[in-house]
Amino acid sequence: MALSKRHLFTLALAALAAGGVHAAGDAWPSRPITFVVPFPAGGITDNTSRLMAKLLSAQLGQSVVVDNRPGAGGSIGVESALRQPADGYTLIYGTQGTHAANLALYKNVRYDPVNDFVPVHGLSEAPLMLVINPARPFKTVPELIAYAKANPGKLNFGSAGPGTGTHLTAELFQTAAGIKMTHVPYKGSAPALSDLMAGNLDLMFDYPAVVLPFVQAQKLKPLAVTSKARLPGSPDIPTVGELGLADAEASVWSAVFVAAKTPPAIVKRLSDEFAKVIVHPEMLQSGEKFGTVPLTGLRDAKLAAFVRSELARWRAVVQQSGAKLD
Repeated sequence: MALSKRHLFTLALAALAAGGVHAAGDAWPSRPITFVVPFPAGGITDNTSRLMAKLLSAQLGQSVVVDNRPGAGGSIGVESALRQPADGYTLIYGTQGTHAANLALYKNVRYDPVNDFVPVHGLSEAPLMLVINPARPFKTVPELIAYAKANPGKLNFGSAGPGTGTHLTAELFQTAAGIKMTHVPYKGSAPALSDLMAGNLDLMFDYPAVVLPFVQAQKLKPLAVTSKARLPGSPDIPTVGELGLADAEASVWSAVFVAAKTPPAIVKRLSDEFAKVIVHPEMLQSGEKFGTVPLTGLRDAKLAAFVRSELARWRAVVQQSGAKLD
């Protein structure tokens, strides 16, 4: 059957449009890429993202610039990134805070973690370690819980900041344990750990790689890790699951996102490139140093489903804990 002139014209336009998308994807990247990291410079997140940017730049043959935009648990940086064109030249470093808990923690988050983003690829995850000041009267998790129940709200836990993994994991722990503690947020882990060792705080959750040097120096005492299995490098420290708190198992995770409506060809290219970045020898060596593991295979629809599940999980944790921020 012969096609009408209008039908032929429509098909020609569709072909041109498809070709334009492919051409855009093929030409990308033709200028520097910005990697928005919504956390302060100098920490594990910053160090990791800068190494990723270096490796990605080498693979793409184009510079990748890290842009630290901290504030409101990462929400400020994410919002700023979404104001840029959806052309693949602005990458977003997301976490369980920015893409899950912040919507329940903060009143004025102006983005939708599901509909405003296209998931690219998972980056890494790491468990946290519960450490206390050695001078405290409790020496085990059961003793800590008993003390907290006898003294509601008296225990203070520090964090690297509101909405960070160090904060949320402690909220999850107190909900699982049925206790109530007081959150004392800091601008980064370093000042919080200093106050913990000085006796101004009672406990904290942080990366094993960060706290173990202080544990070895007997300035901090470890009580548990939030992983499913004991850490190979610290086999004497029990997991929260072993202590009857399987609901407190958690990991701090990160992933790359771009704005919705970014051309699919560019998203796929980015996903393929990050799949190589996270298993690069330099990246794996860095992971060993910081106690993180790459999230291989977590991409596209699988990553989207993961974000939805984390959104529901951390919303429940925040609601149960009663934690709220301005």
